Amino acid sequence: MEYMCLLITFSLIAVLGFVFVVIFEAYKRRNNHKHVEVPAIFEDPNSLKQVPCPHIVDPAAKYISLIIPAFNEEHRLPGALEETLNYLQQRALKDPSFSYEVVIIDDGSADGTKRVAFEFVRKYTVDKVRVILLGRNYGKGEAIRKGMLHSRGELLLMLDADGATKVSDLEKLENQIQAVARKEFHHEDSSSSDPSFRISDIPVAAFGSRAHLEEKALATRKWYRNFLMKGFHLVVLLAAGPGIRDTQCGFKMFTRAAARKLFSNVRLKRWCFDVELVYLCKWFHIPISEISVNWSEIPGSKVNLLSIPNMLWELVLMSVGYRTGTWRISNSA
Repeated sequence: MEYMCLLITFSLIAVLGFVFVVIFEAYKRRNNHKHVEVPAIFEDPNSLKQVPCPHIVDPAAKYISLIIPAFNEEHRLPGALEETLNYLQQRALKDPSFSYEVVIIDDGSADGTKRVAFEFVRKYTVDKVRVILLGRNYGKGEAIRKGMLHSRGELLLMLDADGATKVSDLEKLENQIQAVARKEFHHEDSSSSDPSFRISDIPVAAFGSRAHLEEKALATRKWYRNFLMKGFHLVVLLAAGPGIRDTQCGFKMFTRAAARKLFSNVRLKRWCFDVELVYLCKWFHIPISEISVNWSEIPGSKVNLLSIPNMLWELVLMSVGYRTGTWRISNSA
C-alpha cells in the first residue's frame, strides 16, 4: 500500500513537472515570431554594393518569389537551382509580363552552400537571385519565415533545396490560387481582368501534397516508420484539426496577403512550422487547397527517427501556446 502511494505521488509530481515545463517553454517562445533580426540588405557579389531589402508589407515588385531554405546543401542545391531557373527563364521568354526572383536562405551552413548560392547570384544577377545569410542554424521554419518576409512577389512559393518536387508543378498551385482568389474577390462574378483585382491582396494558400503516394509508401517502408507516420498524423489532427492530409510537403504557395498574416505570426522554427501554418490559416479563415504534386525521394534528407520527438515537442508547445493565449495572434498584418 505504501509502495502504491509513493508511486502515485511520484507520478503526480512527474505529470505536474511536465505540465510546468511545457507552459514555461511555450511562454519563452511567445515572441519567437520576431526574434531573428539579420541586416535588411542583399549584397550584389559583382559590384559588392548593398541592395535594399524589401519587406512583406511593401507592395509587390515581382509576380512570383521562390523561397528556398538551405542548410548544408552544397551538393543538392546546384541541380535544384539550375532546374528552377531554367524553368523560370523559359516561362519569362514565353510571357514578358512574368517576373520572378529566387530567394535562398542559408541557415547557418557549415559547408559550401553560401559559395554555391552566390555563384548563382553572379550568374543570374541580384535582381533574379538573392541570398539571406542567417549566420547560424535556426531551423527550416525560421529560414522560410525570413525569406517570406523579405520577398517581392505577388505569389510566394516555398520549396526544398533538394528538388524533390518538380518546379513546374507550381503551375498547379498557381492556377488553384488564381481560381480561389477570383471567387473570394467577387463571389464568382469577377475575373482577373477586373482593374481592381490584385491577387496579392486576397489571402489564399495552396499546399502541395504527397497524400496520393501514401499507399505506395506504406507498402515499401519499414513497419515502425509507418507506425510513427500514422502516429504523427494523429497528433497533427489533434493539434491543427482536420482538412489537410499532408502537412509536411515542402512545396507551398501563398498570396502576398496570406504570407503577410501567416509569417508575421508563425513561431515554430523547425519541422512543425508547417502544422502551425495550417492552424493559422484556419484562424484567419484563409482558404487552403491541397494539390497533388510529383515527388521523388532524394538522398540526403535531414529528417530521421530522432526528428520525431522534436516534432511532437513542437506540436505540444504550439497547442499549449495558442490554446492558453500565450501565443497571441496579431491581426494587424
